[in-house]
Amino acid sequence: MKAVNLSLSFGTNVIYDAAEFSLLPRDKVGIVGVNGAGKTTLFKIITGQIIPDTGYIDTNNANISYLPQQIEISDPEITVWNFLITGRPIAELEDKLKVLYEKIADNPDDQDIMNQISETQERLEYYNYYHAEDELLEIIENMQIDSEMLDMKLKNLSGGQKSKVAFARLLYSMSGILLLDEPTNHLDINTKDWVCEYLRKYKGMVLIISHDIEFLNKIVNKILFVDKVSHKTTVFDGNYDDYKNKAAQLKHRREKQIETEERQIKNLSSFIEKARAASPTNHSIKRVGHVRENQLKKILENRTLREQTYKKIKIDLTPLTEGSRHPISVEDLWFRYPGAKLLYRKLSFYITGGERFLIVGENGTGKSTLLKLLLGKLPPERGTITINPKTDIAYYAQELELLDEAKTVLENVENSDYTDQQLRTILANFLFFDMDVFKKVSVLSPGEKARVALCKMLLKRANMLVLDEPTNHLDPETQMIIGDNFRDYKGTIILVSHNPEFVEQIGITRMLVLPSGRIEDYSHELLEYYYNKNTEE
Repeated sequence: MKAVNLSLSFGTNVIYDAAEFSLLPRDKVGIVGVNGAGKTTLFKIITGQIIPDTGYIDTNNANISYLPQQIEISDPEITVWNFLITGRPIAELEDKLKVLYEKIADNPDDQDIMNQISETQERLEYYNYYHAEDELLEIIENMQIDSEMLDMKLKNLSGGQKSKVAFARLLYSMSGILLLDEPTNHLDINTKDWVCEYLRKYKGMVLIISHDIEFLNKIVNKILFVDKVSHKTTVFDGNYDDYKNKAAQLKHRREKQIETEERQIKNLSSFIEKARAASPTNHSIKRVGHVRENQLKKILENRTLREQTYKKIKIDLTPLTEGSRHPISVEDLWFRYPGAKLLYRKLSFYITGGERFLIVGENGTGKSTLLKLLLGKLPPERGTITINPKTDIAYYAQELELLDEAKTVLENVENSDYTDQQLRTILANFLFFDMDVFKKVSVLSPGEKARVALCKMLLKRANMLVLDEPTNHLDPETQMIIGDNFRDYKGTIILVSHNPEFVEQIGITRMLVLPSGRIEDYSHELLEYYYNKNTEE
């Protein structure tokens, strides 16, 4: 794969500017860069979803399989098994071969049909069609996909389950190029270890966007860095740790270069000012002044730029209305999806006003489902959920469906309580600076969309926040910055997350453990246990 003179802009927002790189057919490559640098956009260019302004990416006509962060299923009625088995086009190839044999029976001397038969047989052999189902079953077992899930329809799976099933299908596909966007969000530690080994030995190219440093270090032999400042790409040999060492050296040299350029600009500007103030008859200094002006112009045109620095602004996050002492109570709750096993049996608990309440559990125990039940998006099978009339809820969903993709960042957070200038100041707390606020949400990366959704939710100043894995799309540095905003929030928080750093940053007080339904005081050890089991259902 190679990129040649790749340039892309969305309005005034430059993503790539004559970027170039070259990768080998079996390279395992980590794609890194700050949120919004263009990592996910790169995948969309590779898959043809976005056409660059100039240049191209040559994939040598390889088959490509793409695992995005947000899974979209074209047929939600299909069962998990049928979805998985279609990861390889074996059925289509067998049907095609049957038709070709029927044609050749009537036209035994047709060389074109014979060539098609040969090509189709070669493709079937490539997909190992005699043993393909056994290979799929092995992937299902190692991905820890429950056998009961195989007969379920995709529409009845949780977000985490859909991602795991889509990942298994991608591994089964045997494509020449695999594109993985944050693939470990939904993997427990044992599954992750197996996936690492599978990808490391994969007989094709693998490109991975991930904030999981350990995962990258175990797999990749190269790092492709997407620079948001220069809009270029750089390939580093080695794993992520090797890249960080080399990048630190480059950053040091870059700072030295900036300091040198700043001294040159200062000295040249000073001389030019003196030359302009000199007597008109002093032709010598005037000539030198013109030369210095040209030198200054070149330096200013090609000067090295500093990265955007973050400055936190204090936001008033006091809820607009006072909440109740017990905003939500749940009594004797039962729930199951059609055709699936029971998720909750006699589940009872209450939320205390102002507390930070965490819901944890292993994959498939219904954490996100419980949030939807609390919000009235799903009806319980039995039991009651009581919402106090004083409770004002703002909800953050993993799927980010509350954003209007046709509107800009600024338009999405519009709020009658704030002026546009105040909103732009607040958006800086969520790392949207200057012209960033005028980007259409449709062109944002998942991490950027998550930041917009979190900002929009906080600005409602509701007295209760319901958060479903709010850090899934955020790198560790961004998590710390965004987490500060939630730490300062004055209302009640109900949270689904297995991110220990974020959970402790916002100050969790109690935990609901599923499927048992027991309530525990916050325990770092218990959260670490579930973090190791899985990071999200």
